[in-house]
Amino acid sequence: MKAFLLTEQKQFMNQLLRSELFDHFLISEATIQGAISYTIDGHINRAFYDSDELETIAGFEYLPFAQFRPVCFELIKGKHTPLYMKFIFLLSPENAKNVITSSQTGFTCEDISAIFMNVTFKDERLILTTGVSYRTFTPDHSFDEAWDKLTARFLSKNGILFDIL
Repeated sequence: MKAFLLTEQKQFMNQLLRSELFDHFLISEATIQGAISYTIDGHINRAFYDSDELETIAGFEYLPFAQFRPVCFELIKGKHTPLYMKFIFLLSPENAKNVITSSQTGFTCEDISAIFMNVTFKDERLILTTGVSYRTFTPDHSFDEAWDKLTARFLSKNGILFDIL
């Protein structure tokens, strides 16, 4: 796990809420505290959708951020900065498979249950942390290190400035 201090907060929040940059992630959970607090569970309520809509989210347990982003923007926009925010993103099953395979660490999709990217705004600091959830204990952290490096490349490639904490 690595923590990245995002140094250009306004730029990052614009990319998060106004661009498609994070749309390929799934939203596991979100918390936004402002005038009131919102806690969002990203699990998909399948009964809400008709059969055509279900096809677009087939294979997902959590909602793609692309579908939550407009709602999130509405909750955050305004003249006041939220007091606290936390977004827990997951790689989709397809992206997780690609990342695991390309890492060349020897881990398989059966070894890893989730790959995370968490974004937290607290005490005027915006921090992105990485995380990996394994199905069983392993002393081998080579995949964690690969995910940390991939995240740093993702941030750099997209012009997101950071310091490593």
